[in-house]
Amino acid sequence: MNSFASPQIFTALPFSRTDTGKLPADDLYSRIFDAILEQRIHAASRFTEDSLAQMFSARRSDIRGVLTQLSHQQIIILRTHHRPRVAAPDAEQIRQTLHARRLTEITLIRLACQQPHPQDLKRLRALIDSERQCTARGPAIRLSGEFHLQLAEMAGNAPLAYFLGTLVPLTSLAIARYDALAGDYCGWREHAEIVDAVEREDVAMAENLMTRHLHYIEQRLLNSGSSTIRNCAAG
Repeated sequence: MNSFASPQIFTALPFSRTDTGKLPADDLYSRIFDAILEQRIHAASRFTEDSLAQMFSARRSDIRGVLTQLSHQQIIILRTHHRPRVAAPDAEQIRQTLHARRLTEITLIRLACQQPHPQDLKRLRALIDSERQCTARGPAIRLSGEFHLQLAEMAGNAPLAYFLGTLVPLTSLAIARYDALAGDYCGWREHAEIVDAVEREDVAMAENLMTRHLHYIEQRLLNSGSSTIRNCAAG
């Protein structure tokens, strides 16, 4: 069996599910990451496994598993004999992450345009609709990231999709932390145009739209938010 076919590959930013009192691993991850993106847990927060277990009504061992996963994604910094803390990516780290995303997602979008399946397109459009509705209430950062991961899954190259899954969460953290205008950005419109191009199997248009989309995100983070990144890093 392909080692990349783990269920976690395409659930780096999973949807929240109905609360049943006991949180599945994906649900707990989703809630903790949402709390980070919404700044309820931020770089200055002092938290422990015990305090998070109380906050999310979860077992400490499950909290530890989520923190380990977030650490692998460079969202949480774990050090022996120190409290966990939320990462604060600097400008160079963000630049390199976005550069890697462009290289990866251009290949994935080309693959996605090869005989797109109606069911995959339907799932993407349902996700875009959820993103649109969320944007009406506030930033849809996690859902925006989920769009890119689902599109990667549709492309059918598991190693590339796995690699993208290591990049998207860090991008989402940077947007939540440094992009003051994130709540005004309606990325779902660009996502809808990308899906339309994929459905038409228009590789050139899909590639152009994805490149423009990622370039816009980079410009927002590294230009308008550069002073904020420097100040946060200095603090």
